[in-house]
Amino acid sequence: MDLFEGLGNEFAPAKPPERKPGRVKKKAAPPMVTPMAAPPVTDVQPQANSAGPALPAVPLRDTLTLASFAHPLATRETVLGSARVAYEFKRGKRKTIGFVVGAEGLSVRAPRWVTLRDVDAAIQEKADWIIRKLLETRQRHARVEATRIDWKDGAEFPFMGEPVVIRLDPKHGFASVGGTLDEADAMGGPRILRLAVAQNAGPSQIRDAAQAWLMRQARKLFIDRLDHFAPRLGVRWQKLSLSNAATRWGSASADGSIRLNWRLIHFRLPVIDYVVAHELAHLRVMDHSQRFWETVESVVPDYGLLRQQLKDEAVPRWN
Repeated sequence: MDLFEGLGNEFAPAKPPERKPGRVKKKAAPPMVTPMAAPPVTDVQPQANSAGPALPAVPLRDTLTLASFAHPLATRETVLGSARVAYEFKRGKRKTIGFVVGAEGLSVRAPRWVTLRDVDAAIQEKADWIIRKLLETRQRHARVEATRIDWKDGAEFPFMGEPVVIRLDPKHGFASVGGTLDEADAMGGPRILRLAVAQNAGPSQIRDAAQAWLMRQARKLFIDRLDHFAPRLGVRWQKLSLSNAATRWGSASADGSIRLNWRLIHFRLPVIDYVVAHELAHLRVMDHSQRFWETVESVVPDYGLLRQQLKDEAVPRWN
């Protein structure tokens, strides 16, 4: 359990992060996990009886202008206000009707004994919330798609909050392995990242070279910021791992192990600092209690604003 929401399932799938003491053998506390974009979940307690309000009929003329949301595994469909929603429906061993709005659309889970009429009534009751979340998800997806990188000479992406443009420069005498970042343009233009890649290189080769360079920069920066904040929080970190997780920005374990998503390097330094401080704070408080947030606030006073930026800003899509 850890911190923030934001991106949905934009990243390639990755292994989940790694998870007190008895006299026989001591177990490490489970890692505190920082989720990026866990889908919102809500539960509705079903009525015991099978009777329920009949759904209103939809005039034919209205069906011609309805917005449409369709889950790829949809098995049922309903109309919520001015939207037609095709949703995934499953039954299972649970006590309530649950809703999940994720990147693919709406999923509904219900106990085996609940009638479809009760399910329909529960969906209608939550219609405003469902439509709002579906619209938010669609808008977020559109923002992410707009950041998809076309991997070629001239491709652009953010590095620590500032635009960087790729130049394929195989003959350049690089001071660092694989590439180098030019000094800032006096005219205020984007900085140039020169990669030691052939002019006829394919998109995947260019992407991999850029990713390798970014990961090296991320590791160096994360170590610097961990060393900066750890003494101020009175903790010691032991190990840093770079993550490629689809739904988490970072995690911390009681043994001092820290995992940080390398794509944080796209954000401005204050946002990166918030994530670093958040994970280090878990080495003092392994939960999200008031005491934990006070610990974060002691070193990052404006953490609320930075947390919101982390949720709102679209990270470039790499796959």
